[in-house]
Amino acid sequence: MHNLHQLLNRLADAGVDFVVVGGFAGVIHGSALVTQDVDVCAVLSAENVEKIRGALADINPVHRQTHRLLSFLEHPAPGQALVNLYLKTDRGVIDILSSILGIGDYERLRQRAISLPLFGRTFAVISIEDLIVAKEAVGREKDLLAAKELRAIAAKRNLRPAD
Repeated sequence: MHNLHQLLNRLADAGVDFVVVGGFAGVIHGSALVTQDVDVCAVLSAENVEKIRGALADINPVHRQTHRLLSFLEHPAPGQALVNLYLKTDRGVIDILSSILGIGDYERLRQRAISLPLFGRTFAVISIEDLIVAKEAVGREKDLLAAKELRAIAAKRNLRPAD
């Protein structure tokens, strides 16, 4: 967890607007399921990609979804907007997505995100309701299990009745 919050702090310090999503957001909402990476949703404009490069430059970011470990600092060429980034760094794995299955793009997600204090600062985090929808839309066994747990947490908090 320590390294994961460092990745979030680096993005925030670089001025990247993002929403915490995925398994780490589940943990923030009370899930007992462990995650080894951090997922965020952000606009991956050419400007934001350069901010992200600056934020991660000294921790050796490489693309995880390629046959060769390509440096994110060199690929793609500067000035190109991207759809998703799947990166491995010296501080851990971070996936930066431009949209969330079942929810939509960053703007839609941000409208319903909640602001939560984490690690001494405030971060935008996907709402538990949207996280449940996203996990169910992905449909993998581990995501369906997480959605079931999150439904129980939401019901206990009287946020949404369990199905």
